[in-house]
Formats: sequence, C-alpha cells, structure tokens
Amino acid sequence: MADKINFERLTAVTARQAIDAGTLTAGRLLEACLERIDAREDDVRAWTFLDRAGARKQAAQLDAGPSRGLLHGIPLGVKDIIDTHDMPSRYGSPIYQHHHPQWDGASVALSRAAGGVVLGKTVTTEFANRHAGPTRNPLDLEHTPGGSSSGSAAAVADFHVPLALGTQTGGSVIRPASYCGVYGYKPSFQLIGNAGVRTNTEALDTVGLMARSVDDLALFKAALTETPYIAIDTPPLSALSIALCRTPYWDRAADESRRALEQTAELLASAGATVTELVLPGEFAGLEEAHRQICAFEILRNYADELRRFRELVSDDFITQRVVLGEQTTLEMFREAIMLGERCRSWLDRWFAERRVDALLTPSAQGEAPRGIAFTGNVVFNFLWTFLYTPAITLPHFTGPLGLPVGVQLVGRKYTDQHLLNVASSVAGLWS
Repeated sequence: MADKINFERLTAVTARQAIDAGTLTAGRLLEACLERIDAREDDVRAWTFLDRAGARKQAAQLDAGPSRGLLHGIPLGVKDIIDTHDMPSRYGSPIYQHHHPQWDGASVALSRAAGGVVLGKTVTTEFANRHAGPTRNPLDLEHTPGGSSSGSAAAVADFHVPLALGTQTGGSVIRPASYCGVYGYKPSFQLIGNAGVRTNTEALDTVGLMARSVDDLALFKAALTETPYIAIDTPPLSALSIALCRTPYWDRAADESRRALEQTAELLASAGATVTELVLPGEFAGLEEAHRQICAFEILRNYADELRRFRELVSDDFITQRVVLGEQTTLEMFREAIMLGERCRSWLDRWFAERRVDALLTPSAQGEAPRGIAFTGNVVFNFLWTFLYTPAITLPHFTGPLGLPVGVQLVGRKYTDQHLLNVASSVAGLWS
C-alpha cells in the first residue's frame, strides 16, 4: 500500500504544480489543511477565526473552473490586522470583537483574485504591537511564536496553510518567522499595498509574507503586487558579494545567533562568495530611539478614537509602551526622527550602489524564541531594516541550544526585491 501523501506539508509552488498537473485538487489540499488544524489548533492556537464553509466554497469553485491565477487553490491565512469583507477583523482587541468591515484589504483582495483560498484570520498581538495573544510556538508550546504576526508564523510552521500574510512595523514578520522556522519576507516599503491594514504608523507599516520556501515567497509576491511572476533565478554562490553586518546592537545577540551568522559567512566564503564586512556609521545607532518615537507619535494619533472612547479596553502594555512615550514625543522630536531615517537611507543606498554588494548578512533575531508567551521577543535586529525601507528575508536553517530555530537574515538594497529573492535562494542552497 502506497504511503499517504501529506498534502498539507507541500510548499505552495509544489502544490500549485500538482493542481496544474491534475494530481491534486484545491478541495483535497484544503481538507488536508483542515485535518491538520483539527489535530493541532487546540495546542497551537494560531487562528482567531476559521471560515471552513467559505473556504470549501472557494475551493469547489476553483476546482470547477479554469485556472484563476498564481495562487489557484492554495490555502492561506490572513493576519487579523488586515480587513476581510466576509470575516471579522478584530485587530487583537476586545474593542473590535464584533467588527465586520465591508471590504477586503488590498493584499487579501489580490490573493483572492489570484485564486488563493482565504481560510481564516490568524492571531495578532493587540493592534500589532506587543500585548500578546494566545498563540504558542508549534515547535515547543512553552515558547512564544514571536509577534506581532504570531498566528501567521505558527500556522505556516505547523502545516496549517502553505502561505500567510503578516505585517511589520518593527520586527513582526522576520522575528516570528525566525522563531518558528519558516521563511519570512519583509518587502521594500510599500511594495505591497497597505490599504485595509489597521494603521500603526504610516511611516513604517509594511505587509509581509510567510512561506515554506524562497520560491513560495516569489510566487506570493508576484500575486500581491499584481506583477508578472518571475521564477527564481539562482545565481552561483561564487558570483555573490555578501557583507556581514553585525549592526550597532551586536552585543545583544545570543550565542546561537552569533554562531549562525558567522557560520553562514564561513560557508559562503568556502563556496567562493566574496564576503566582506559592513560597520554602519555611528549615526545609525540613533535609529533605535528614533523608531520608538515615530511609532509612539503616530500610534497615539492613529488610535485617538480607541483611547478616547474605549481606554478601559486598551491593554496596559499599549499604554505604557506606546501612549506614554507618544505623549512625551514632540513634533520637533518626531521630525528629527524622520529626518534621521532619511539620512541613513540615503547613506545605505549610496553604499550599496558604490560597493555593488548583493546583500547584507545580519541576525534575524536575538536568538531562539523566549520561554513563555507573554513576551514576543526583542525587535533589535529587525526594526533597523524596516526603518531603512530595505527588503529582508529570513532563512531558517539553524537551531539553538534548546533545539528551537535560529534564522539568519539577508537584507537587500531598497527596491531590489527580486534580486534579493534570487540571492536568498542561492544562500539557502548552502543547507540543501
């Protein structure tokens, strides 16, 4: 008797190929994902809402007709900070427990247009900030999956769905992807539309993607940007120029993150890549405080209604970490923070152009996922690249002392997303 095929474990690209070949249907793939959710959701708690009936209807319609697009038949999860017209959008807050918008966010609408099967909403921290939801790391339930895209990372890692949408204002895609051992991609700023995302800060919010391979990220990116799909073109490692960037915060990296970064650099050099180092100018160290000030200043204003009418339903974490600092941040401080970001972006863009470096190699997170679920981890190795508007990808190929995933992060020049995906595919080949 032939071994059972675990369809829920397929990458999106492999599943898409099987559907095209007629060896798999959208309905069968969906049922495999639902079976996995039924077996694991009580433990992992990745979802805040599942639309089983709606997903089955979508899959049946897709199976009855011609190919709809790049994501035809692929189930996906949507972080519950992004609006959906047919499901609740609760934003991780009791204020919105009965909120049903009448529209889809742009990333959801484009996923559906490309044939994606929107299975449900994944858990977010409150307003995509730091107050955690109930999601647990599927690789060790005693540890956080990271945040704020907690449910999206856990759902992909635990084989509930091949793809999921997240968002990143600080480190909310790359860090949970690293903690859960999946591929995370934060695009260049505004490559994917923010329409229909509950806003934290207009200056930084970025829609990002979770998947099981670099190829999946490229497929998903093309669908969400409504641009022609360009298959990964993996350059030889010997043709790459990679700069090791420890960032100004290297002293905060755990041993496992240091080892992952340095071992990757050694492997690249052994494979013939040109490996250099980038020490960022001292001015970049000021971006940590500038990031906090921008977030607090804009969040205080973007959540003015919730704070005025429903303050008792807002968490203490949100008040102490965002509102208090927002009240202390003047317009002059906010403008100085914005201008610092602009100067640092200009410097880094010139550096990439002059040095012709393909990517920076830098930590994905401090280390393994912390124990407990109340603290979702430190963003110190993520916010920098969000602030600088550069594309970033985490590759999940190391483990720490507890056996939990440790990723390394590749960062590209602003707006060179496809090239970074190609480079990431080449670097991922080190461990294949």
